[in-house]
Amino acid sequence: MFEVFEGSFTQQEPIPDEGIAAAMAVLQHGRLHRYNVAEGELGETALLEQEFASYTGAKYALAVASGGYAIGCALRAVGVKAGDTVLTNGFTLAPVPGAIASLGAEPLYVETSENLSIDLDDLEAQIEASASKYLLLSHMRGHLCDMDRLMAMCNAAGVLVVEDCAHTMGADWQGTPSGRHGAIGCYSSQTYKHINSGEGGFLVSDDPDLMARAIMLSGSYMLFERHLASPPAEAFEQVKYDTPNISGRMDNLRAAILRPQLAKLPQQVEAWNTLYLALEAGLRNAPGLQIIERDPRGGFVGSSIQFRLPEASAGEIEEFASRCTARGVELKWFGVPEPVAFTSRYDSWRYARPQVLSRTDEILSGLLDMRLPLTFTVEDCDLIARIIQSEARALKGRAALAGQ
Repeated sequence: MFEVFEGSFTQQEPIPDEGIAAAMAVLQHGRLHRYNVAEGELGETALLEQEFASYTGAKYALAVASGGYAIGCALRAVGVKAGDTVLTNGFTLAPVPGAIASLGAEPLYVETSENLSIDLDDLEAQIEASASKYLLLSHMRGHLCDMDRLMAMCNAAGVLVVEDCAHTMGADWQGTPSGRHGAIGCYSSQTYKHINSGEGGFLVSDDPDLMARAIMLSGSYMLFERHLASPPAEAFEQVKYDTPNISGRMDNLRAAILRPQLAKLPQQVEAWNTLYLALEAGLRNAPGLQIIERDPRGGFVGSSIQFRLPEASAGEIEEFASRCTARGVELKWFGVPEPVAFTSRYDSWRYARPQVLSRTDEILSGLLDMRLPLTFTVEDCDLIARIIQSEARALKGRAALAGQ
């Protein structure tokens, strides 16, 4: 039987009723700006920051307009300046090197490991060769590297780490939440992330000086005392005079939508991983298909899945993806020659110094990516796996015939 999947890969769950009610309350009183509060009112954004700090175990949290803004703000807060070199993953998404370039700094890419995380051997070599003092670490598609080894390496070399956790809100490394290893952790609440406000982001840190700068950068004017998850007033004494305002605040409307989603995130993580493990099990024996193995020391959030066709040619992968699409299964190919949607690569970002990452090129050439929205069911995942299995077998059969 020729099966077809009829679900949507871009349909998210509805905003919880509590979030809709809270948003309506904000709309009715009209105080959308985070610092526009009534006498005695704490404000949705300040409360969300307090709750996000508690969720991650951080001393301080700041809610901002987007995940990309969070990264740029974090880089400025740690002292990155025009002309600096910032190490980052060769396999990531465009907002990561874009945040570096927006400061006039230069991205220097690091190779990719077999499990899609940053290659720690190459990172060690790049630290030594470049003498860079900054690493913007992207946990791309939720794949965590050995954070113990990475932090030991960076601490020994005096390299300051900013974590991009856009795909790892709710993940952990040996029990420590993602974003809590480096100096600052950055998160996203864009529609396709783990909580949804359309656009939005967060920074967390235990460093009062870094967070004071980030809050001033975000456009707090002199209203930083209205934050509930911020450093004490004395941390702002100097930075309030010499930190530019680069406004990127979150508003109370988005915060109201996010608070109930954050409260139920542990259950959402469990639901995502149930879907992920069902799909992964269905793909394990597909001919010619390679599952990305995860390090058991890392807890993940299975909101997307990746696999490779390492022996297939570019033409074969293109045909495979096209045939899956015709059957309702949307796959994104990171080996596509020209950037399509979010599948751009390091060699597409020509504002950075040209580099050749042979290992990354090899991995991305056969890498396919698929979203797993929580509107799917386990039965949906079983069907998707059967379709991919079927097309993988067909691809193998066509290759065998061509080789005769």
